Amino acid sequence: MASSETIEPAAGVDGPTWVYDFADGSRGMRALLGGKGANVAEMTRLLGTGRIPAGFTITTSACVAFLGERPHAYPEGLSRQVDAAVARLEEAAGHRLGDPRDPLLVSVRSGAPESMPGMMDTVLNLGLGDRSVEGLAERTGNARFAWDSYRRLLQMYANVVHGVSGERLEAQIADVKRDCGAALDTDLDVAALRELARRFKALYREHTGEEFPQDPRVQLDGAIRAVFESWEGERAVHYRRIHGMPDDIGTAVNVQQMVFGNKGETSGSGVAFSRDEMTGAPEPSGDFLLNAQGEDVVSGMRNTQDLADLVRIMPAVHDELIGALRTLERHYGDMQDVEFTIEEGRLFLLQTRTAKRHAQAAVRFAVDAVAEGLLDRERALLTVDPSTLDALLHQTIDPAFGGAPIATGVAASPGAAKGAVVFTAHAAVEAAARGEAVVLMRPFTEADDVAGFHAARGIVTSEGGKASHAALVARGMGRPCVAGVASLDIDVEAGEVRLKATGEVIARAGDLIALDGSSGAIMTADVPLVDPPQNACFDTVLGWADELRRLGVRANADTAADAARARSFGAEGVGLCRTEHMFLEADRQPGMRALILAESDEQRAAAVARLLPVQQADFEALFDAMAGLPVTVRLLDPPLHEFLPGLTELEMQVERERAAGDAGLADTERLLERVKALHESNPMLGTRGSRLGILHPGIYEMQARAIFRAARTLRERGAEPPQVEVMLPLIAYEREIELMRALVERVADEEAFDRSELSIGTMIELPRACVIAEQIAGHADFFSFGTNDLTQTTIGFSRDDAEKALLGAYLDAEVFDRSPFETLDTPGVGRLVELGCEGGRRARPGLKLGICGEHGGDPDSIAFFHAAGLDYVSCSPFRVPVARVAAAQAVARELVAAEPSAASSAAGSAPIAAVSAAPSSAPSA
Repeated sequence: MASSETIEPAAGVDGPTWVYDFADGSRGMRALLGGKGANVAEMTRLLGTGRIPAGFTITTSACVAFLGERPHAYPEGLSRQVDAAVARLEEAAGHRLGDPRDPLLVSVRSGAPESMPGMMDTVLNLGLGDRSVEGLAERTGNARFAWDSYRRLLQMYANVVHGVSGERLEAQIADVKRDCGAALDTDLDVAALRELARRFKALYREHTGEEFPQDPRVQLDGAIRAVFESWEGERAVHYRRIHGMPDDIGTAVNVQQMVFGNKGETSGSGVAFSRDEMTGAPEPSGDFLLNAQGEDVVSGMRNTQDLADLVRIMPAVHDELIGALRTLERHYGDMQDVEFTIEEGRLFLLQTRTAKRHAQAAVRFAVDAVAEGLLDRERALLTVDPSTLDALLHQTIDPAFGGAPIATGVAASPGAAKGAVVFTAHAAVEAAARGEAVVLMRPFTEADDVAGFHAARGIVTSEGGKASHAALVARGMGRPCVAGVASLDIDVEAGEVRLKATGEVIARAGDLIALDGSSGAIMTADVPLVDPPQNACFDTVLGWADELRRLGVRANADTAADAARARSFGAEGVGLCRTEHMFLEADRQPGMRALILAESDEQRAAAVARLLPVQQADFEALFDAMAGLPVTVRLLDPPLHEFLPGLTELEMQVERERAAGDAGLADTERLLERVKALHESNPMLGTRGSRLGILHPGIYEMQARAIFRAARTLRERGAEPPQVEVMLPLIAYEREIELMRALVERVADEEAFDRSELSIGTMIELPRACVIAEQIAGHADFFSFGTNDLTQTTIGFSRDDAEKALLGAYLDAEVFDRSPFETLDTPGVGRLVELGCEGGRRARPGLKLGICGEHGGDPDSIAFFHAAGLDYVSCSPFRVPVARVAAAQAVARELVAAEPSAASSAAGSAPIAAVSAAPSSAPSA
């Protein structure tokens, strides 16, 4: 069972307790009662039963047990406990479920431990039938209300419980409205609603072969089962994939006495936020509808009214609602999202939850909450979702633009972009040279496409996900990216983008395309883009984070522009400079190819002489941007074949040149032979990293010389040089690091570089290196865990290949609930990181420890790195603010956990700068 709550038998109950009355729960039971059930129970305790309709919650554990049965079945004792809970609810309400004269009606709603708005199912007005609808009409004196409630039950029950198409049901409403000349649903009279109920029952009978159940207990069982099963529905599963939520926690079911917003113009339903959900401004916001139930507000079928209008229509209700919002916000210490119903002038609150909000609203709330004394800084930081913060750094689509996307994929790198469609990196480079804005569209991307990433304003792929090559490189370069747009067929050969469903061509080379990497939307309209405004609250939150966090935050940066951007975002150095990206630029590739193809010492020396000043200039610019800060330069890592044309491409070129009698055939054949010689079946586990340096030491010598000369040149100019750190990649054996360190130190001596100003370390990216870290540390000044490759080599996944099909299948099969390339696999890869830390510091207690994989920008992984005792994380420039806040939250959680009884209003207590935390010992996985 996934729930962390202990399920003890209640008094008088044999076996586990599957059902809790609202009055018996609390917000501390979230894992068991779900977010909605726990919060309704808490509201009941806080505000009393007068404002909160009574009810009960069926636990998430019951859902897990139900879904674990094949076929699905209630766990032992659940049916009896539901019967008992219904009886208690009937006694409290003074009405009986199914009473033909005065029926009790209930809603049945989902409620997972983590909010999943709109992803699972709801049934309202349950308990009505052909006889009780007449009794309800007579008792209330409002036949229209009674029949409107019945048709809603019929519509929702048919759709949710038995899968009758929503379109077919809506078509019946449209037909009836047309027949009686009604513009809105609220214009339908009693006769029209009776006719609609008749039509819905006929559809139900046609679809199921049965009559609509008149027994409310049968209705209730059907609704409970439907909510349980909606946990496995496609939209709920997809939502959990996007948000990294586990599949095995289940949803609770909340059965609550109905209150009615559809009783006329003194009734209504709405959603209210304790503050503005887009800006975070302290004024409450929201929407409501008169003479409506809650589903009308969220469905979008009717235009809502602004919450501010309620003060004019029902001033007393408005004041009561605002007071309740303030009370709930103070109690929960966070911005609240509240669903409410007004029944004939009386306010009822149906649920509350932490409001989902834009990053702009999140930082505004945090700052205001501290200023108001609502929260201290630590708790205020914990209200911010750090993964959303990079949205504050990128251009966005103007919020006033209302166009709909033509397709949607994975939001892989935030920001918005637009430009002409290109299908190759070469075309992107050429177009950018002409000053044209382009968007690179490909089925997937490879290392050869890096130049195109530099040139393009944005990247779109039809395959892959958040951890694909396209996503990783795009985030590192700050380019917006939408990956895995499965509904698009990106045909590079034909130069067309088509909708897979219809075959319609939506774009050709040169056509305008726009993307929003924050939402995953693809558009063909000329969307207006706006720059993010300066945000003082964001700066304040980042300042708090820097005062609190223990982990340092560096950036992965390969160019001076990347480094300058990262520094402006608060990076404290470069944790990874990937020198291979410098050689993948179009003007650098000829020199690199000449070095690879050299057949004599003289040719190699000439190629090195050509590359050395270019590499030195790159380092000078990078070092200048990071003056005074540490810069970790990784020597060449990828296999040499990545700098040469592809084998198949060259073989075809040879055939073409041979057939044409081309004068350059001999050179092309020589190149082909060299490519064949370098070809490896599994190059990522082949001749790369320090293996390359041992076999071809001239490359590493050239790079080391360029590093030292660049640092010396800056010093000679009077500029402050960086703290130079040389990183040796792919070390598996102690002797490898001995040999490579000796090479770097020799070059440093030849260049008269002061060794006291030099650190030499290694990237830990192989399981063997983690296991023998104690031996390796004897020759290293620092370790930097390369968790991208460490994940690949530990699990045996090829990241890009796994992204295409395997990861999705594994997520569906619940092998894991999040991609290990997005969030660190802590039991496996994380345990190796811990072993590496422990072994390294046994040999060298002061060993500096960092991480430079993509996980360095993932908040959940950062929490692990904090606990493991690392000194810093390094991530892509646009993730630097995310990492700063996530690192501070790791400390804040420890402080809050250590003082559980501390008042949440301690904003003016000890200065945050005085708080410190020693490195935690590494926890077991």
